[in-house]
Amino acid sequence: MARIKLSFPDDVFCFETRMPVRITDINGANHLGNDALISMLSEARAQFLVTYGVQEADQNGVGIIVTDLATMYQSESFFPEMLRFEVGLMDFNKYGGDFVFRVSKADSGQPVALAKYGFVFFNYQRKEVTPMPESFRSRFG
Repeated sequence: MARIKLSFPDDVFCFETRMPVRITDINGANHLGNDALISMLSEARAQFLVTYGVQEADQNGVGIIVTDLATMYQSESFFPEMLRFEVGLMDFNKYGGDFVFRVSKADSGQPVALAKYGFVFFNYQRKEVTPMPESFRSRFG
């Protein structure tokens, strides 16, 4: 199977947040579990959206839905390290694009992971993909 290789330009990242590795994030191998990292990516995405005033779903029932996820792990992380999550957007199309993430250890800068979430705008009332709102595209495009 081919390995996933992710690479993002530095200038794509427009938001940063920090989160500690909690004891509940540790797996049987005594390091940050992949399930916990994915939850942390979701939290970083939510903080990004809140900071920019974007609601997960608007009053018309249109919101963002994740279509895929790719993660490239670069090093282990341990309790109670503080992680830095950089978040950006790229590769817009008619319906969505990609959230991209760069995760590193806050103290040393050591890379921990790169990830991307594909997303589309979705009408939850009609249960169908809908074009990206112009307000979103103009803010981040």
